[in-house]
Amino acid sequence: MKKIRLLVAFGFLVSNVVSAQTSVKDVPKGWHLLDLQKDGYYGIDVEKAYSELLKGKKSVPVIVAVIDSGVDTTHEDLKPILWHNPKEIPGNGIDDDNNGYVDDVYGWNFLGGKDGKNVNKDSYEAARVYYKLKKKYGNNIPSDSLASPEQKQEIKLYRIVKDRIEGDAKEASLNVMFLKNIVEKMPWADSILRIAMNKKEYNGDDLQKFKPVSGDDSKAKSTLMALFLGFQANDLTNTKLIEITNEFYNSEKSKAEAALQEPEDYRGKIVKDNYDDINDRYYGNNDVMAGTPMHGTHVSGIIAAARNNGIGMNGIADNVKIMMIRAVPDGDEHDKDIANAIRYAVDNGARVVNMSFGKSLSPEKKWVDDAVAYAQSKGVLLVHAAGNDGKDIDVNDNFPNPYFNNDTTTRAKNWITVGASGDPAAGGLIASFSNYGKSGVDVFAPGVKIYSTLPGGNQYGNLQGTSMASPVVAGMAALLMSYFPDLSAEQVKNIIEKSATRISGTLVKKPGAEDEVNMSDLSRTGGIINAYNAVKLAETLSKSGEIPQKPEPTLPKSKMKKSKKG
Repeated sequence: MKKIRLLVAFGFLVSNVVSAQTSVKDVPKGWHLLDLQKDGYYGIDVEKAYSELLKGKKSVPVIVAVIDSGVDTTHEDLKPILWHNPKEIPGNGIDDDNNGYVDDVYGWNFLGGKDGKNVNKDSYEAARVYYKLKKKYGNNIPSDSLASPEQKQEIKLYRIVKDRIEGDAKEASLNVMFLKNIVEKMPWADSILRIAMNKKEYNGDDLQKFKPVSGDDSKAKSTLMALFLGFQANDLTNTKLIEITNEFYNSEKSKAEAALQEPEDYRGKIVKDNYDDINDRYYGNNDVMAGTPMHGTHVSGIIAAARNNGIGMNGIADNVKIMMIRAVPDGDEHDKDIANAIRYAVDNGARVVNMSFGKSLSPEKKWVDDAVAYAQSKGVLLVHAAGNDGKDIDVNDNFPNPYFNNDTTTRAKNWITVGASGDPAAGGLIASFSNYGKSGVDVFAPGVKIYSTLPGGNQYGNLQGTSMASPVVAGMAALLMSYFPDLSAEQVKNIIEKSATRISGTLVKKPGAEDEVNMSDLSRTGGIINAYNAVKLAETLSKSGEIPQKPEPTLPKSKMKKSKKG
């Protein structure tokens, strides 16, 4: 069930509508860049790394590909750092660099048609697979004793997706039931508040301070405040909040209906490639903004929004170009598009690829595995969000993943899976929505109330999820590659993991449960990434050729500072 692209998993929203006001305090904008010892927040120490370790040092430009929903190419804080294909002449309708993609100036859109139309909404994978197999086998699933070896695999998958469709439909129906009244009232509430507050646009902080003078004002405030608090996104504008809520509501409606009717072939009607042929690669168009750029715009800003330019916010890496590859719709991404997006990134010079998306089923996993192996052979680092279901991905499927052929003994060496950390001032050291896994998650990085760029040219706001934690790691990887260009993708991965700060003597709440556990039970490293430590380690490796074999940096409980309020 896909929840990656939301601010938080909906179950988290429901459980926090009431408690968010008291359990979540303010953290400053950009807290994820800060230093615990100096600033009092569990950030990644990147500002200290720049001021103390990297000052005056030269860097080389690094291309980071962002496989996502799209990007606002007009944004003031992104325009200076967007990749421009140096071999392509914009707008001439010619494939100048002969790479198979016409006018791919900023990247490519694998969710587009040659006529300029784009896929925005799509179905989810379990429904697509279920109806495909239902046409073949009907309602009566054959017994294994009568099936060929190939059929046995399909029958096993059919049973899995049938159970998942029915289970997801029940959960989605509850979500739709819960949200229906709010969604129906949102336009009315927003119109009342615009007049009462004398503002066309307002955020959650504005609304929280607003004092109603009538019964309608009070009801309108309660309706939208529940969403602001549930999403923990007071920096979002009313317009963005309504857009996100509608997106989630419509997605849940689609899931609820999936058990009753076959999903529409949104992609097939627009893209018109031969989906069953992985070698049919040259489809799509060059519209990387399309109609759904919020998620990709926010992710891109976290990685590399122009630093120290006096506007907006600072990205993590200071000498990076963002290549946007649009392959993630409002719904589940298609394996073919992800495989081709990875290959496009590699072939066009990306050294890091951020992948803030995921799903629980991957019927064409081999295509993605082959692309991952291709990236590994070319020295490209892949960074992936762990997911927002509050589940252990050691035992729950989460795709894409680094395991070739689903064999946990053959893991890609160029892959980092990222869970979301937080701060005590924002609900806890580990985000309550984050997926985890002692084997499946490599590191944690800040993913709660992350301030970054939003569509609109000059808009900014907080979003949260492992979708935000992943680009924190991707940005740090790009920073290391920029200042230490001799490092390989595998070396950068090892540095990030080895330099992660482990919090000793402190138990954290396991996501999705009330249990308190050690951080080492939730990931391979048991730590939160730290740019300052990583740069020091990279300097050592760059000079000596090997990483010192000493324990990862730890922060004893006795030396932990209490987090400050923002």
